[in-house]
Amino acid sequence: MATISSQPAKAIAKSYGQNIETDLALEFLRVVENAAIASAKTMGQGDRKYADQVATEAMRKTMDTVPMNGRIVIGEGERDEAPMLYIGEKVGAEFPDGTKVPEIDIAVDPLEGTNLCATGSPGAITVLAASEKGGLLHAPDCYLDKIVVGPSCKGCVDLDAPVADNLNNIAKRLERDVEDLVVVVLDRPRHEKLIADIRKAGARIKLITDGDLSPGIAAAVIGAGVHAVMGSGGAPEGVLTAAAIRCLNGYMVGRLMLTKPEQEERVHKMGIKDVKRIYTAEDLAPGKHIIFAATGVTEGALMRPVRFFGEGARTSSIVLTLNTGKVRFIESIHLEKKPDVKVRFA
Repeated sequence: MATISSQPAKAIAKSYGQNIETDLALEFLRVVENAAIASAKTMGQGDRKYADQVATEAMRKTMDTVPMNGRIVIGEGERDEAPMLYIGEKVGAEFPDGTKVPEIDIAVDPLEGTNLCATGSPGAITVLAASEKGGLLHAPDCYLDKIVVGPSCKGCVDLDAPVADNLNNIAKRLERDVEDLVVVVLDRPRHEKLIADIRKAGARIKLITDGDLSPGIAAAVIGAGVHAVMGSGGAPEGVLTAAAIRCLNGYMVGRLMLTKPEQEERVHKMGIKDVKRIYTAEDLAPGKHIIFAATGVTEGALMRPVRFFGEGARTSSIVLTLNTGKVRFIESIHLEKKPDVKVRFA
C-alpha cells in the first residue's frame, strides 16, 4: 500500500473509518472523475482497448491516494489476464502513523462502454461500487439474466413470468398504459425473442449497443425516461447495478446464465451452490454501507459528457450512498494549474 504524506493526515486519521460512506464517497468521486477525463481524451479515436487502458491506469493511480485497505472483487479480470485492477488486487494508502484504515471491497468498471467511447456514441461511463468487506458478491464472469425497475415496482416482476405479465404489472404500478412504457434491451441475437415479446405486448423498446448499467440506474430515477431494463448482461456489471439500485431504493432480480462447462466449475469454486438461484439487489450487494460513483464520459440520460475547455475540464457525476441516504448529482470543474486560470459559470 502507498503512504499518505500530506500534513492534514494526522488530523483526519483521528476520526477516520467511523463511517466509510462519509469518509470515502468524495474520494471515490475523484477516482471515477480522473478515469473519465483520461478516457474522454481518447473519445472517437476508434481504439477501445486504449480507451479502457488509460481509464484503468487513471483509476488505479487515484485509488492509491485513498486512505483504505482496498481489495478489488470485481475488476478487469484475473491477475494473469489484467495487469491492473485485477480481481484480488490490493489498492489504497495508509496513514504514516499506522492509524488503521477501513477494509473495503471494490467493484470497478473503469470504462463501461468501451466501444461507445471509441466511436463517440452516448452512454460511456466510468463506474465504481464499494462496501465493507464481504459487502459485494464476487460475481463470476458470465451472463446475468435480469429485470431492473424503480421503487414503485418493487416485487411486481418475476424472471419466470411471461414478459406481457411483467409489463402489465409495471404499468399498473406506474399508473400508465403498457404502450407508455420504455424498456431498455441490449441489441443482441440472444434477445430476439425478448424483443418480440415486448413489442407484442405493446411497450416501446430502446435498443442499446453496449452498456446496460447506466440504463439500469436510470430505471430507478423518476423522470429519466426508462421504466425497465430487461435481458442478460455481464454478471459483474449486474453487481455494480445492484449497488446503485440499493442506494436508489429500486428493485432488481437476476439469475446467472452459464453457457460454458468451465463457467459452472468456476461458479462452484466460488462457493455458489445453487446456479438457478434468483438474486435480488440485496443478494448481489448485501453490504450495510455502500458507495456507488459514476462519471459520464460521453452523453447520457443522467450525466453529461466530459467537456474540455481552455482552463481544464468539466465533469458530470452521480454519487450514491446507502446508509446516509445521499443521492448527489455533481458537476466539477478541474482547473489546469496556470497563473491566469479563470472559472466560468455554465
